[in-house]
Amino acid sequence: MLRITVHEQDATWRMQLEGKLASAWVLEAENVWRSAPAGGRRIEVDLTDVTAVDEAGERLLQAMNQAGARLIAEGVAMKALVGEITGAASRGGDLCKRVRHLVGLLGLLLFVQTFSLRAQDVPPAPLRLTIKDAVTLALKLESLQHSGSFKARGAFANLLLRKVPQAGVVAASGGNHGAAVAYAAMKVGVPAKIFVPKVSSPAKIERIRQYGADLTVVGERYADALAASESWAAESGALPVHAFDQCETLLGQGTLALELQQQEGDLDTVLVAVGGGGLIGGIAAWYTGRIKVIGVEPEGAPTLYQALAAGRPVDADAGSIAADSLAPRRVGELMFPIAREHVDRVVLVTDDAIRTAQESLWRILRIVAEPGGAAAFAALLSSRYQPRANERVAIIISGGNTVAVDFSR
Repeated sequence: MLRITVHEQDATWRMQLEGKLASAWVLEAENVWRSAPAGGRRIEVDLTDVTAVDEAGERLLQAMNQAGARLIAEGVAMKALVGEITGAASRGGDLCKRVRHLVGLLGLLLFVQTFSLRAQDVPPAPLRLTIKDAVTLALKLESLQHSGSFKARGAFANLLLRKVPQAGVVAASGGNHGAAVAYAAMKVGVPAKIFVPKVSSPAKIERIRQYGADLTVVGERYADALAASESWAAESGALPVHAFDQCETLLGQGTLALELQQQEGDLDTVLVAVGGGGLIGGIAAWYTGRIKVIGVEPEGAPTLYQALAAGRPVDADAGSIAADSLAPRRVGELMFPIAREHVDRVVLVTDDAIRTAQESLWRILRIVAEPGGAAAFAALLSSRYQPRANERVAIIISGGNTVAVDFSR
């Protein structure tokens, strides 16, 4: 059981998260509810119980309203506000505000849930390097995340914030999202049905099977797997967990930016690979223009690049060696208004540049990255993104599910 406790102490609100997989972890919520008087109110929420989350959120809001508190961080009523986020999708600024607020609290939950098996319950620190012209790099190694990519964040957000029916969950994926949903379902204890296309990496397919999900390989591309998953959801009643165009997915991925800010402090730029846009959407919503957010896509799958040029999500080519993670045909409707407002630009990289980036990460740093995971680094290595002197740049190594390093050979 995971439980969040919110209570007043010394005129500030404190949030304590406890779980069977980790010891208590406390965040002092400064600058959240400044005018809340000390009164000892205490509300406990079992985050695995959707009804309890709804009811506790309402009770907390009522208590704060009675105390005359000014609600700045809306995230405490997570479940109630998720629907509001969906309704605000067409208003980029409102959506960013909602996502940023919710990400702050959701980060508490996912901190414990996704990193609880690591030493001292602390996420791995980014790898820091200094290169020419005193440019500082921080490589955020999401390849070390549970299930092998950042996707675990969005998967847990969905399973813990939404009501999962007896039929379980269903997801379509190029591979990483499927592995993440399978892992989260295994940990939460619900059935999972995963559809992947034939281009999915054998490493990702093997992970999905290891986590006990029911796996079906169908079609040539992600769009084929998505169609099959939608049919399954309609027939079985399973809860669909979209890889990127779902508000809970967006919130979960956004916790990466919260974590990055806590670990690295002031940055100038972050380079993020783009597929459907859930990761860059969550990151851009968190930073809201405070730093440059640069999208990186393969030349063979320019989904966000073409969407920004057209002023709306449009179908794009779905090629590239990173097709199993960065080629969904088009970006999500939910993330697009965020990207239009808060993504600085998108740069395109060649497949050769991605291969070179993979090889360099392994040869120099002994980091295993799949093609999609190395794409952001490829933008720097190929000079498609050229940092200025003294710039502080974060690079998201978004996944490491690959058979490129094979110790059986």
